[in-house]
Amino acid sequence: MFRLVLGALGSLAMSLPAAAQVRPFPVDFRTREIHTNGTILHVRIGGHGPAVLLLHGYGETGDMWAPLAAELARDHTVVAPDLRGMGLSSRPEGGYDKKTQGQDIAGLLDALKIAKADLVTHDIGNMVGYAFAAQYPQRVTRFVIMDAPLPGVGPWDEIVRSRALWHFSFQGPDAERLVAGRERIYLDRFWNEFSADPKSFSEASREHYARLYAQPGAMHAGFNQFAAFDQDAVDNKAFVAQGKLTMPVLAVGGDKSFGPTMAVVMRAAATDVTELVIPNSGHWLMEEQPAATIAAIRAFLDRKS
Repeated sequence: MFRLVLGALGSLAMSLPAAAQVRPFPVDFRTREIHTNGTILHVRIGGHGPAVLLLHGYGETGDMWAPLAAELARDHTVVAPDLRGMGLSSRPEGGYDKKTQGQDIAGLLDALKIAKADLVTHDIGNMVGYAFAAQYPQRVTRFVIMDAPLPGVGPWDEIVRSRALWHFSFQGPDAERLVAGRERIYLDRFWNEFSADPKSFSEASREHYARLYAQPGAMHAGFNQFAAFDQDAVDNKAFVAQGKLTMPVLAVGGDKSFGPTMAVVMRAAATDVTELVIPNSGHWLMEEQPAATIAAIRAFLDRKS
């Protein structure tokens, strides 16, 4: 059931262009710094029509969504933030549990006067997206969730036993000292081992994201995302106990990564789950198989109720 690749698997912030080394967002997109729930989120916004919210994961930022944003902006209002503590968003000391970050997202949509949205997420973004959907189910019309588990949900206890996921417990002052000045080495491990083919994660993208994660406090905030998993598991079990999500869910896995396990996870938390496995892909679906991934998301969001 569980398939995961093993061994193959501030002022400075504002001075760094958000898409210097990756494909830029369409020229008509704008950026805003939105104050919400004790943090400031850097957000890219563009397009017209029903809203779609894109939430990135660890090792990347909202920049990862540029190709998908270009496609969806034809008939959607696209909102792509950097999560709390990541990218060009602020890095408060606390609030990295995903329940709190779900509230960040609710405040973000309130600031943009968006009542409800489709939701597309990857990696840590899955966890924030689920916490948002569980707390505000009436605000999510459809949910695409891609290639990462949910703490405390479904086969979580089995998943976390994988040796490939040692980074879930790698945090704290000594971990930060070890990685300081070596952020690229640390991040290369994710991009290489969690890809079906490491060459699919380009050198330009690696340089771009490594610069962002080398900003002061960025790795500390990133490690805090993982340090919150125990609390996230407690919160998610409570969410599931209150009732499963009822909006349509597309659970997407790379065939060399989580594969059909994404649907197993989501069937423990939602009632209307469609399974999709993207061939010839590891964890980095938007880098490894962008055309297939974008086509699948577009088809699901366009599907009639």
